[in-house]
Amino acid sequence: MRYKLFGKSGLKVSELCLGAMTFGEEWGTGADFETSGKIFDAFADAGGNFIDTANFYTNGTSEKFLGEFVDGERDRYVLASKYTLIEDASHPNGTGNSRRNMMRTVEASLKRMNTDYMDILWVHMWDSTTRVDEVLRAMNDLIAQGKVCYIGISDTPAWVVSKANMMAELRGWEEFVGLQVEYSLITRDIERELLPMANHYGMSVTTWSPLGAGLLSGKYNNGMIEEGRLSEKSVKFNPQNIAIAKKVTEIGEKLGKSSSQVALNWLRAQDKSIIPIIGSRKPHQIEDNLKCLDWELPQEDLQALSDISKIDLGFPTKFLKEDNVKNYAFGGWYDKIDF
Repeated sequence: MRYKLFGKSGLKVSELCLGAMTFGEEWGTGADFETSGKIFDAFADAGGNFIDTANFYTNGTSEKFLGEFVDGERDRYVLASKYTLIEDASHPNGTGNSRRNMMRTVEASLKRMNTDYMDILWVHMWDSTTRVDEVLRAMNDLIAQGKVCYIGISDTPAWVVSKANMMAELRGWEEFVGLQVEYSLITRDIERELLPMANHYGMSVTTWSPLGAGLLSGKYNNGMIEEGRLSEKSVKFNPQNIAIAKKVTEIGEKLGKSSSQVALNWLRAQDKSIIPIIGSRKPHQIEDNLKCLDWELPQEDLQALSDISKIDLGFPTKFLKEDNVKNYAFGGWYDKIDF
């Protein structure tokens, strides 16, 4: 395991992040305490120190489990949690991006994790009702109180994040140093606006669902695709994505690697800022994912996967890359400039 600086901060995080959404059985799809502990230990034994959870995950059980797993070694780990989603559904102020919900949620999260501080606090998703300055100022208050070290933002339009970081810079507040978004071979939308924006601001990008809701793991390939039994499972199970999944498995078989490792290594190769969030319900799954660190995809296979999963970048990104547009913008000097 190697480590990366988290955005423009001095915080050192492992090159893979452990997603703790599966810790707890309240949602009917997670792991019990003993199994979750084995998953955590496998990640920690490999050198992983970066764990991602949220107040909402398994109704708070995820945070409670993590509090027990890190007990006695709290400072060894980088704990990241989120606010926005339901903390108390009995009244209208128990959710959302407001200062009030943030403060109440963070206090509850710290109590569940049995810690005085969290390393990273994420805005879980943008509610489109709270002012950017309210969110930023409240998060900076938590930093000043020593309850939060760094801040990040998840599942939010690029223009909102850009506005927030520019406002923070002008007002002398702490900026968002991390962006959390969905990204995989079958979900490349962030390449249009969000990923370029994150690079501009020097943000780390933690990516959820890097295996495309399991489609890229290979577990659905044993006859299920050919028999058409996946068509109604999810919007992700469409002909284009199934073709991508087959290509991942084909390359994995050629290299003697699992499909999950192939998909994760394609993702890791796209940008140095990317930190995939890996999660599982069984220890052997996390152990397999961790093996992606032992090797790199050959260039020809990287290109093959990029080609089959290519998306239309849309306007204005696609427009600005056209040769004629570059000629107008640079007066014919584009090719003579070292960028």
